[in-house]
Amino acid sequence: MTHKKLIRVREVMKTRFDMVSGMSTVAEALQQMQHIETKSLIVDKRQEDDEYGMVMLSDISREVLARDRAPGRVNIYEIMSKPVISVDPEMDIRYCARLFERFDISRAPVVENRRIIGIVSHTDMVLRGLAQLR
Repeated sequence: MTHKKLIRVREVMKTRFDMVSGMSTVAEALQQMQHIETKSLIVDKRQEDDEYGMVMLSDISREVLARDRAPGRVNIYEIMSKPVISVDPEMDIRYCARLFERFDISRAPVVENRRIIGIVSHTDMVLRGLAQLR
């Protein structure tokens, strides 16, 4: 029997991500972005019992740019997805990839103890994860 190397989400996730308030306008959120390569913004909880949200740059393109809406007049909460599917940092990337396929998502926040510690995408799993298997 061959033993496959287990690669966990924690090993491939990005630890740098942008978090914004749902009350921010799209213009404010875009100005605050520091990590353009992430392609998404995490929307912070309003209080402890709330859930995280997420806005993809594709959401901004579809809901603001394509509809010719003013970015300074659209709040993040109007276009965000909430709650979002999150993954545990100890999850095997093979299961994470299956979860992404099943729910047709391309990235998810990585949550540990109800706090976001990173974000993982198909790209991270393929380029970082499969590279470790070679």
